[in-house]
Amino acid sequence: MKPKKKWVPLILAGAVLLSGNALSQLYSPQTAYAEVQQPAPDTPLDKNKLQQPMAVQSFRQLDNGVKLDLGVEEAYIRLLTSDMAKVSILNKGEEEFVSPGIAKTDWGAPKFKVKEDDKRIVITTDSLTVDINKSPFGIKYLDKSGNVINEDDIKGSGYEDGKPYVFKKTDKTENFYGFGEQTGGLNKRGYDIGMWNTDAYSYTKDTKYVYATIPFFIGLKDQKAYGLFFDNTYRSHFNMAKESDDYYYYYADGGKLTYYFINGPEIKDVVDRYTDLTGKINLPPEWSLGFQQSKWGYWQDDLVRVAKTFRDKQIPADAMYADIDYMNDYRVFTWGPKYPDPDKLKADMDNLNFRYVTINDPGVKVDESFDTYQEGTKNNFWVKNADGSPYVGYVWPGNSVFPNFLKTDVRDWWAKKHKALFDKGVSGIWNDMNEPAVFGGPGWSMPLDTVYEADDGSKKQNKEIHNIFAHLENEATYEGFKVNKPNIRPFVLTRAAYAGTQRYAAIWTGDNTSNWDHLRMTIPMNSNLGLSGAAFVGNDIGGFAKPTSQDVPTPELFARWIEVGAFVPFSRDHYSWDKEQEPWAFGKEVEDISRKYISLRYELLPYLYNQFKRAQESGQPVQQPLVYHFQYDSNTYNNDNQYMFGDSLMIAPVVNQGATSRSVYLPAGVKWVDYWTGEEFEGGQTITKQADLGTLPIYVKQDSIIPRREVQQYTGEKKLTNLILDTYLAGQASYSFYEDDANTEDYTRGEFNVTDFRVEQKGNHIEFEQDKKTESYESDIQSYTLKLHDAKEPNKVQAAENKYGKASSLDELNQQASGYYFDASAKVLYVKIPANESHKVKID
Repeated sequence: MKPKKKWVPLILAGAVLLSGNALSQLYSPQTAYAEVQQPAPDTPLDKNKLQQPMAVQSFRQLDNGVKLDLGVEEAYIRLLTSDMAKVSILNKGEEEFVSPGIAKTDWGAPKFKVKEDDKRIVITTDSLTVDINKSPFGIKYLDKSGNVINEDDIKGSGYEDGKPYVFKKTDKTENFYGFGEQTGGLNKRGYDIGMWNTDAYSYTKDTKYVYATIPFFIGLKDQKAYGLFFDNTYRSHFNMAKESDDYYYYYADGGKLTYYFINGPEIKDVVDRYTDLTGKINLPPEWSLGFQQSKWGYWQDDLVRVAKTFRDKQIPADAMYADIDYMNDYRVFTWGPKYPDPDKLKADMDNLNFRYVTINDPGVKVDESFDTYQEGTKNNFWVKNADGSPYVGYVWPGNSVFPNFLKTDVRDWWAKKHKALFDKGVSGIWNDMNEPAVFGGPGWSMPLDTVYEADDGSKKQNKEIHNIFAHLENEATYEGFKVNKPNIRPFVLTRAAYAGTQRYAAIWTGDNTSNWDHLRMTIPMNSNLGLSGAAFVGNDIGGFAKPTSQDVPTPELFARWIEVGAFVPFSRDHYSWDKEQEPWAFGKEVEDISRKYISLRYELLPYLYNQFKRAQESGQPVQQPLVYHFQYDSNTYNNDNQYMFGDSLMIAPVVNQGATSRSVYLPAGVKWVDYWTGEEFEGGQTITKQADLGTLPIYVKQDSIIPRREVQQYTGEKKLTNLILDTYLAGQASYSFYEDDANTEDYTRGEFNVTDFRVEQKGNHIEFEQDKKTESYESDIQSYTLKLHDAKEPNKVQAAENKYGKASSLDELNQQASGYYFDASAKVLYVKIPANESHKVKID
């Protein structure tokens, strides 16, 4: 999150002479910015030195697959489910690899059959066939109809000078999505992708290495999807048909050849199964879905002043962030002079009904009088140099050591240390600099030969652990909530990640820049992260980094960005130092636009919260590329400037400077309704939408129910007593509404409600009914307001023998327990229904 300046290498030469204070004094916003940091050049795969084709010498059937003798190597092909296989190719006698990214290992063996002939070994389940060619060794995956889903290329798989690799066949029709956090467009066909967690401050649309590593992708071929997870924590590389339209390949700089193959055929099936493997997100606290404000440079008084301004201006918000300024000379778990009274800060935040979140960096200041350093040194908790001495790198506190998060006792210790923050009222932890970043280090990080000791006493080098450092730190932080704040839902935000980090933390896309390229890039970045299991994702609204005088948000850029930022899973305005970037900093017009869209987000919190519940159940992204919902419409395959926000709302933001209109593609197979005008459109066409500065184009999928509520200034300000069911009906619409206390872990013990709503057009009348599937939580909801668009004034509304009365205004209706009101000018019918209504409500 912090700028890296040209002065840093000069500091390194005399690092021991400079304190953290001296470091901060040397910094000024006018200092020239360094180039985007990237690791050392790639180690290419030498295709002239690929392993000679292997051949199956013999095989043995296992309880969940087969073990193949390949001569020097052996392979295990294990069926974890009927549609997912794990492939491991190892030197004989080696154990199969399971990274910390894997959440589930206790898979029961599915039913399968094995057949062998002279050329092949064929494993068959009820949905997948794994066809193994004996010589040369190669694997082909087929669906239950015998269609080839995916198969090895003639170059096959193996090891080149210790680098595990796999080549796969492809053709010009195949497209690729996922890969976690990547720059560029949505469809990654034709990309050369690298994965090595990198502090890439002010990265561009062409930067190869950024903050997170998720070596998982989805292939879409002939409208059918599969997933492939290359579970390797070393630096990895994916050449996705860039060299040739006939093949793609992936490899890593070391480690074992391990990958998981998942058959769809729906993208949603692939994501669901992948997140079974690596873990679903846990339900976040509802406050973390509200709007959040942050700046590198807020002092304690600033935090309170800005929070109060949100309240005074009636712009909803839930959280303020304290960046590294709160610490004592950047010592982790401490409070410094810029935050002189954290107890008063807690009281002030409570009085304003704000939560606050503090940043945390993994670098621990080398200081013999600092308790965290003393404890870690005493207990041998630090990452080591090759000679066994603690590795010392230069970050914000100056000379610093780094916890060896590979060890369980180190993670447990780190978890307990968060008490110093939680005791002062901190509600969330923001993990930064956890690639880990090291100023002036190789690739701006630790040397590859630094050493981590594992629980079993074995030694692992940084080249293997680097990409999971943040994952393990996030696990420790998450456990910090469990230890110090039992039964309160954790909120952890992280910059760096590996596959599976979604179990512990939300992800934001690092130090983006205040320019139009970065606004455009948020959409494919978030969408691909969502497809990679990271449903809780967002970006710094308005842009964080300002490397040139042009990289400062104009009123137009900020207005367009806040419109998008109100409709992403994690919504935070974050910026650096001298230029103000709060919603009111750009004049009244932009302030009003900000209030409008942030307020709309708060109205939609029941809908948004339920989308997070779906993510927790099925891995479904909250922000979804159009191809996720409409994979049978090829016009969605390369659309990276529109997205679905949940199941029913399509967002088509204006992301080009000066534009006051844009073309919008309406996916085929459904009808669409303009959210602002009510105009209806058939899918499968491109339209032009006029969109002045205050208009975010939003389209609603027809036959949708969108649960919403009255605006609050913060979550929990008002009890949800009346649930609005915003309904766009053509034939039949349904919604399964989930509700719990939105703050504790009680829902994991069954304390929640599920109510199924159904609205159906039947001839000349409409019927509404509810089915309370689960009632284990004491709800505040007393009524529903069914809001029907493009409606006609009814002759009568009744439930059984109970006739609903007609109200003269919406205000009058809101005061009644039941009734209806028809807004003739808007053609909207409002029907107020008691929550305990057990009969169908008929609207004639």
